[in-house]
Amino acid sequence: MIIAERKPLNEILGMLSGVRKLLVLGCRGCVAVCSAGGDKEVGLMAAAIRLGRKLSGEPIEIHEDTLVRQCDPEYLEPLAEKGGDYDAVLSLACGVGINFIADRCPGVRVLPGVNTSFYGANLSSGEWKEMCAGCGACVLHLTGGLCPVARCAKSLSNGPCGGSQGGRCEIDPSVPCIWQQIHDRLKALNQEERLREIMPVRDWTTAGHGGPRRRLREDLLP
Repeated sequence: MIIAERKPLNEILGMLSGVRKLLVLGCRGCVAVCSAGGDKEVGLMAAAIRLGRKLSGEPIEIHEDTLVRQCDPEYLEPLAEKGGDYDAVLSLACGVGINFIADRCPGVRVLPGVNTSFYGANLSSGEWKEMCAGCGACVLHLTGGLCPVARCAKSLSNGPCGGSQGGRCEIDPSVPCIWQQIHDRLKALNQEERLREIMPVRDWTTAGHGGPRRRLREDLLP
């Protein structure tokens, strides 16, 4: 899922300078799961802004709402109709949701309330770890299901590097070397010979260097 975290309150208050009527808009998708932008976080954000503006002597009217998803057009119709009633919308969705609202609702000023961090997994309560870089050219069938693009500090296609020592990353010794983990996993699966295969030169154009990526399913198009 997409992992995000709330922006510092001072940064948010700075963005809201001059705003008198605000909609704090949450999302029940990924940001709700990682406790950054769901119903609860909308309430906390609104309360913090009210207090901040009260302390600065600047009145503000705040409304709260949460959509099922901010990246799906069917849920944006109410916002397209009522967005003009507000000076700004503070979105607690990931950057995808903010972009989507801005595209669909040109008359609405949309501001980010969170920083979108990475694609990750929930390891335990309150802990998330990056697992995928969304590079568009998955090699997990070659690496035992472990991603060297996202989980190697150097995104090496043929590792480990010479700096890896004792199964730890040279960039940060507290981080396990993913290529050591790939080796151990392939060995446990009796596929250790795969490590002798040299991966071809990587085509990074699928990672977005040719502009925004797009995917079409002709069987689903109207």
